[in-house]
Amino acid sequence: MTSWLHEQRLAAVLGALRDCRARTVLDLGCGDGALLMRLAADPAIERIVGVDLSAEALARLRTDLGRLPGGQGNTVALIHGSLTDLGSDLAGFDAAVLVEVIEHIDPDRLSTVARAVFGDLAPATVIVTTPNSEFNALLGVPTHRFRHPDHRFEWRRAKFRAWAEGVAGRHGYDSAISDIGAHPTLGGPTQMAIFTRRAENGKREVASPPHGL
Repeated sequence: MTSWLHEQRLAAVLGALRDCRARTVLDLGCGDGALLMRLAADPAIERIVGVDLSAEALARLRTDLGRLPGGQGNTVALIHGSLTDLGSDLAGFDAAVLVEVIEHIDPDRLSTVARAVFGDLAPATVIVTTPNSEFNALLGVPTHRFRHPDHRFEWRRAKFRAWAEGVAGRHGYDSAISDIGAHPTLGGPTQMAIFTRRAENGKREVASPPHGL
């Protein structure tokens, strides 16, 4: 079961994917597949690739995909590996999604991951969510701890915005930041960045609608 907070995240990400008309999606750090399973059931999505370092999580996900009706799981490929070691055949997807992933990466490796995602894979849209540390007190998280023991960091909103704007500027994207959920002074428990790749003419790229629309 997913928590109420993760359901909010997933709904926000699915809405962003619909808004950018994505038909091919990379789920980077897909884990047990809470997002990927929803994508597989969406008839507008034509191709999905999930990537994760956990072979155990991918094994569970393969089992779950096999239970989907009507061959819905046939649109999905799963890759066991690192985000920095993906082949060039995954370049140019409509969208790549990193849901609660970057905070599990050592800060000194973030630039390497960003080059791999934004430079090598270069999807038209990249969606990133991560905890907003300013909200932690409302979740009962002590100031000396993170929400999860595997988190390497949790950023305040100003830090996340600065990181997103820096990544966007270095790799030819525009960025837009929003809160998922809201508090009048602390923002939401999760923050989301949507990166849109600039075309050669400087305009933002949007996935083409399916034929016949």
